[in-house]
Amino acid sequence: MGKRREARERAVQFLFQHDLNPPDNLELELATFWNSQRAAAIEDEKSGMAKWGEVTELPPPTAEEAEMRVFAEPLIRGTLEHRDAIDSIIKSHARNWDFHRIAAVDRNIMRLAIYEMLHRQDIPPVVSINEAVDIAKKFSTEDSGKFVNGILDKVRGEILRPARNPK
Repeated sequence: MGKRREARERAVQFLFQHDLNPPDNLELELATFWNSQRAAAIEDEKSGMAKWGEVTELPPPTAEEAEMRVFAEPLIRGTLEHRDAIDSIIKSHARNWDFHRIAAVDRNIMRLAIYEMLHRQDIPPVVSINEAVDIAKKFSTEDSGKFVNGILDKVRGEILRPARNPK
């Protein structure tokens, strides 16, 4: 898996967590999140050798972890900053769906992808959509990939319409 994909997956995990349990202090919550991700990765490497209640000393982040955070954190912050506008876009395209009945995972995957499409000129919209569909297939239901793709494709069609020049 590519580092950007992994960073997007982490961003979706944080956005999901934030959606269900909004923190009082975003900075503290981000720091806690990144430390928990590192602790989980270290635990995986130890193959479950740690004992319950044992405090694991975290080494400094690796260059790869730091690179992932550098890519993911602006995505997280940007998505949260523009969340109300993004939610309005999702609502306008999710006809016959009550917004809060959309699976929280799918909702946050779409939020991230729409943020990328609208605000990140360095990421082609088709890449944002493909990444979102793959993440939805991994973290959500069997049909989520199709649902996410349908909504995001409608959004892409609206934002990329070239201006017509009269002849």
